[in-house]
Amino acid sequence: MRSSMIRTLVSLGVLATIVASSASDSKHQLNTVEDVLSETKGGPMDAGAKAGATNSEAVSRTDTVFNEMEVPPMKELNGDELEKDIGKGYWFIKHYSPYCHHCQAIAPTWQTLYEYYYTSRPVSSAKSADTKTSLNSFERYYDFHFASIDCTAFGDACTAHEINAFPTFSLYKDAKFVKKFEGHKDMAGLSAFVEETLESIRPGSRPTEGVKLPEPGASSVDTGAKPETPTQKDKDVSGGKAAGEKHKVVASKAGASVSAADAKATEKAKPKTRKVPTLPKKPSTPPNPAGKSISLSQESFQKLVTNTQDPWFVKFYAPWCHHCQALAPSWQQMGKELQGKLNIGEVNCDVEVRLCKDVRVKGYPTIHFFRGGERVEYEGLRGLGDLVSYAKKALDIGMGVIDVDAAAFKELEETEEVIFLYFYDHATTTEDFAALERLTLSLVGHAKLVKTDSAALAERFKISTWPRLLVSRDGRPSYYNALSPADMRDFRQVLSWMQSVWLPLVPELTASNSREIMTGKYVVLGILSRERADEFILDKREIKNAALDWMEKQTQAFQLERQELRDSKQLRIEEAEDRSDQRALRNAKSIRIDISEHDKKQVGFAWVDGIFWDRWIRTTYGVNVALDGERVIINDEDNHRYWDKTVSGAPIVPSRTSILETLPKVVSNPPQLSSKSSTGAIQHLLFKFRGGMASHPFITLILLVVVVGGAYWGKGRIRRSKGGGGSGFFHLDGKEGWMNSSGPSGKAD
Repeated sequence: MRSSMIRTLVSLGVLATIVASSASDSKHQLNTVEDVLSETKGGPMDAGAKAGATNSEAVSRTDTVFNEMEVPPMKELNGDELEKDIGKGYWFIKHYSPYCHHCQAIAPTWQTLYEYYYTSRPVSSAKSADTKTSLNSFERYYDFHFASIDCTAFGDACTAHEINAFPTFSLYKDAKFVKKFEGHKDMAGLSAFVEETLESIRPGSRPTEGVKLPEPGASSVDTGAKPETPTQKDKDVSGGKAAGEKHKVVASKAGASVSAADAKATEKAKPKTRKVPTLPKKPSTPPNPAGKSISLSQESFQKLVTNTQDPWFVKFYAPWCHHCQALAPSWQQMGKELQGKLNIGEVNCDVEVRLCKDVRVKGYPTIHFFRGGERVEYEGLRGLGDLVSYAKKALDIGMGVIDVDAAAFKELEETEEVIFLYFYDHATTTEDFAALERLTLSLVGHAKLVKTDSAALAERFKISTWPRLLVSRDGRPSYYNALSPADMRDFRQVLSWMQSVWLPLVPELTASNSREIMTGKYVVLGILSRERADEFILDKREIKNAALDWMEKQTQAFQLERQELRDSKQLRIEEAEDRSDQRALRNAKSIRIDISEHDKKQVGFAWVDGIFWDRWIRTTYGVNVALDGERVIINDEDNHRYWDKTVSGAPIVPSRTSILETLPKVVSNPPQLSSKSSTGAIQHLLFKFRGGMASHPFITLILLVVVVGGAYWGKGRIRRSKGGGGSGFFHLDGKEGWMNSSGPSGKAD
């Protein structure tokens, strides 16, 4: 009874997954491996068939007919014997999931493509022959094969080949990866990829004008007919031989990437995408024509700020506030400097109480940047230069998210430390672009956001699904992992990820970002001086190199740990299979490898101007840059402690070697080096007591009861010792003392 209920629940779960998947965005979005592998394993037999499984247990082993010729089922690969199965010849493989609706949609195209090429005759003048034995059969002539692999059944095999989305089409030669198909996933796109490969294998063997392709699901096509749109190809023998030699070089190197020339050719050949939505036209009247800050009321604020797309920089203040009075001259001067560029306004919260309440002003002054009813609070310094710098960066959002190609992005990398790059294609929707535009306001003053459909950039960052979002920090990419198309339009979720990665690899510590940088992690803090320009540049470079090396080592360690867990899981599966223990086998297969790089306390890197923040640095860390020179400390703000010495006892200096030999000793649990307190002795004692209460609440409660009980008991003892009547008599060793003044009634116990 229990087993039947379990099977019913599993079937319902799979059915719900398929229905939900089918109801999602109908555009050409690809499911990630993590998304699909987390779903229930096993499922109805027709799921595999829809997704393109041909001769697996999901479907029956029946031949099909194409052009009146029998076609055997496409080979369904076994992940455990993958290297053996594709060890000889060329293999064009589809990696899929039975629950992926995109896999189901492309299955007829994939099957028809296979049937068409399997029944084709390389030498058209030859007579029809047995496709299995004839030398003129497609597979024997080209040694080219089609196959599929179910990644839900063989997840480890797909993960080992870095399959990150479904469906993914990859070309292998003698079990070595050659390249991934990245064109349009339709009959024409897949066929063009196959034709290019076949031409490189047998130069001059493919038709110059291309081939006539069948419709998906068709059972025949006139192979002698010419295509409606002839393919423009150079089919001379010498050119074909050159292409063949080039392909052999690529195929001989596992994992080799497409050359820059190929990427440029691909980008030129890529069809023009539809025009993306544009922002509303700018008003004819220039902003801030008078060059001053305008006083706004409830009505004028609604008319000029909320109901327009014009950007506004607005200050909310109170006349009696000393900080507001100090800000006033800089605010007025900023209005003059931004004349004709940006609207500047101010709201007196003593007068416009309702408006300030609606904006949720909690302190004075509060500064917001507005655009089209949306706003972001300015939390930086209030000097004139800081305000103007922020305002000029905010002006860039008026142009929207700009489109870049590979050359423009390279130029941008030379001036920007952090760049968010959004990849889109022809299937990206208006809703996707609208969600992207919403993000710009929150990124003001933090990072640059651009978009692209460049094939060269997609090749550089290994993009295979669209739309896709990544951040490039000093050329090092980090990807936003969206499990579904809706996740790419989830404003709060995307913005939360952006906020976690929008700092540079080695940012400057300032008053506005200190909390964001210092809390929640170890921070390698370089204390530098701008006055020594040459040393300053070299020291920043050393800290950045140390940061890159540390991140690379941590990534490798994480991958190694994850691989060890996978190996352990596989070992359990093999042991259970050897013992024919079905329960142990199910338990082993149900093990989830769910680890994250963020499970451990992270390490950040930053630098601070030791001259500008001299007083704080001397009182907190005991470092005087003017006398001691540049130094590095490793700070743990959560525990109010820091390290400033290496293993040998020497000060940590801005050197990659000095930092990397000390950091592992600090982050180990427990730390192998003694730390210093970044607070005073009393503060440190109180912090330790508070930390102990948080870590051991029950022990703390017991100690608190003991202390209170002891105090109460001691107080009672003191009262009884005083006895009756305020006598000065005391008892010592059974003898009466000399302070008695009222007779025997004053004795103590």
